[in-house]
Amino acid sequence: MNLQDNIRIGTRGSPLALAQAEEVKSCLLAAHTALTANAVEIVVIATTGDQIQSKPLKEFGGKGLFTKEIEEALLVGDIHMAVHSMKDVPTELPAGLGIVCLLPREDPRDGFLSPIAKSLADLPQGAVVGSSSLRRVAQVRHVRPDLQVVNFRGNVNTRMRKLSEGVAQATFLACAGLNRLGMSERITAPVPVDVMLPAVAQAVIGVETRLDDDATIALLQPLHHLETDYCVAAERALLAALDGSCRTPIAALAELQGDRLTLRAQILREDGSESLETQREGPVVDVAEAAAMGRDAGEELRGRAGPDFFTSV
Repeated sequence: MNLQDNIRIGTRGSPLALAQAEEVKSCLLAAHTALTANAVEIVVIATTGDQIQSKPLKEFGGKGLFTKEIEEALLVGDIHMAVHSMKDVPTELPAGLGIVCLLPREDPRDGFLSPIAKSLADLPQGAVVGSSSLRRVAQVRHVRPDLQVVNFRGNVNTRMRKLSEGVAQATFLACAGLNRLGMSERITAPVPVDVMLPAVAQAVIGVETRLDDDATIALLQPLHHLETDYCVAAERALLAALDGSCRTPIAALAELQGDRLTLRAQILREDGSESLETQREGPVVDVAEAAAMGRDAGEELRGRAGPDFFTSV
């Protein structure tokens, strides 16, 4: 690929998705000084997940709803690369496609937003919490079974508007998303990970390409962050072992210190009545070892949970 060719980046059209695509574009321009801004085009592609706003995503098929149309554009060559929130990416990708670049992870914590309380623990009994995330709903119900939970779909601005209108007294949004939108001041408080473990690969921007597109892959290589790759590999391998999707409450966080990786994982029943947790820690020398750690943790949790864990409410 000639650096003056038109490079097309596919993305969803939400404010956060556009901010993430712009971040990838900025990183490309910084890494390749011969590349001009006019040569990089951001292409907005509507996804099924964006079009479904009134009902929970679990009723329509889970994670792939946010990537399907973008991946179709990638496969036919309408775009060169696709920018995703990695927490929305299924563990199995279409044949011929791969995540070839991960940017450094932002703050992985959930942000607690409320006009009446400083934390989840401070909410009054019976308060209404809005969330569309099965994981967050299950975690809230596990920690605070006295609270009411209502479905809260929409992008960041929509959810904050619902909060201001009193549809709920509290909600959660990823700290990373609000930071990337320049809206960190809207976070009442970050939720400690020992209270609410985040979603798999939360706060990570991934770039997907065709695996036979050597020129685009080479263009992205200077942007790839290996430490984030180790952590995401462990978390996504755990998810794959559990057959996780938007229909299963699964949480995980891997953190790398030197060559030692620590992985914490949690699965919950949808109604929050039961939570199973595990942890792994050890040295890793490559991405394959990180993935093996995650797979082992996932297989342990699957064995402890039994076949009806995610279906019994």
